[in-house]
Amino acid sequence: MTKVEAVVIRERVETVIDAVEAETGHVGVTVVEAIGHGRQRGITHEYRGRIFESRFLPKAVLTFVVEDEIAATVVDAIVDSARSGNESGDGIVWSTPVENVTHNRTGLALEEVEVG
Repeated sequence: MTKVEAVVIRERVETVIDAVEAETGHVGVTVVEAIGHGRQRGITHEYRGRIFESRFLPKAVLTFVVEDEIAATVVDAIVDSARSGNESGDGIVWSTPVENVTHNRTGLALEEVEVG
C-alpha cells in the first residue's frame, strides 16, 4: 500500500477528489484543512487603503491510501487537477509506502476488506 498526500488550495479540493476517482476508481480520502506557505511566503493585499500581509494561506491536505499499482496514477491525477494557473501556491504532492493497514470495523487488513 502507498499513502499519497497532497497539499492543495481549498478551491481545488473537490476537483482533485473527482479527478482521482475518475482516473483510478479510488474513492477513499481524508481531507484536513490547513494553513501554510511555500516559497511565495504568503500574499500581500490591500483593504480600504491599508496593506495587509497574509503569511499563511488557506490550504487542504488530502490523504489517499491506495494500492501500489495505482499510486503513480493517483499522483498524476492530483498534479493535473490541482493546477490553478497561478504563478505559485498550488501546493505539493508526495507518496510514502505504508504497512499493516487495518480496517477498524473488522480488524482485517485493508487488502482483505477491499477484495471482499
